[in-house]
Amino acid sequence: MRGHFLFDGRSSRDFGLIVSGEQTFNAPERDVETVEIPGRDGELTIGRGRFKPVTVSYPVFIRSGFRERAAAVRAWLMGADGFRRLEDSYHPDEYRLARFAGPLDFTMRFLNYSGEASLAFTCQPQRWRKDGEFPLPCQNGGSLYNGGFPARPLIKVSGTGAGTLSVGGVAVSLLSLDGYVMLDCDTQNAYQGTVNKNGTISAPEFPVLQPGENVVSWTGGVTSVEITPRWWTV
Repeated sequence: MRGHFLFDGRSSRDFGLIVSGEQTFNAPERDVETVEIPGRDGELTIGRGRFKPVTVSYPVFIRSGFRERAAAVRAWLMGADGFRRLEDSYHPDEYRLARFAGPLDFTMRFLNYSGEASLAFTCQPQRWRKDGEFPLPCQNGGSLYNGGFPARPLIKVSGTGAGTLSVGGVAVSLLSLDGYVMLDCDTQNAYQGTVNKNGTISAPEFPVLQPGENVVSWTGGVTSVEITPRWWTV
């Protein structure tokens, strides 16, 4: 069975692309600054606490109907603005956020009936784990184990009145729950549907699921907590 990838909800199979995944196993580079000190051998490194974007390439081949299929591929890839979801059959449990900025250069084969190219996507450094996309019901005093990198979860807190949520030792004060509130620890926002709820919480910092065990507990009017962990690796 040939490999394939999906970008922005469309599959390479829809365009008759024969795909290789040999260039999809790369890892991103850490963003570090190097400092040389006179009189001292070697160098020092200052980490910036982030990874740089990574390029993921798919060598592809169009065997027949080149003109029509190449035009369709151009419209598909060049028409998607910004970062979109990228999945492939070589990493079925993960996805990336990627953009395709071009160029798209095909090398022609026999009588221009076929051609090949390398489709290079600029990707955010994370390989997002698909098992981190689903909400996990929590027990008061229980824990979530993170076997990867620090993750910024999406948390649904249900209840009424005031209460406190603690995740991994980081506390969020809930000033006035009225059913539920969503805490997005990536964007550092609180909301309920389309309603901004930042004024109903007090959070000097938002929780991060650190590697290892993260204890989840709550007090006051909180009745239940669900955490979508957003696990990721590189």
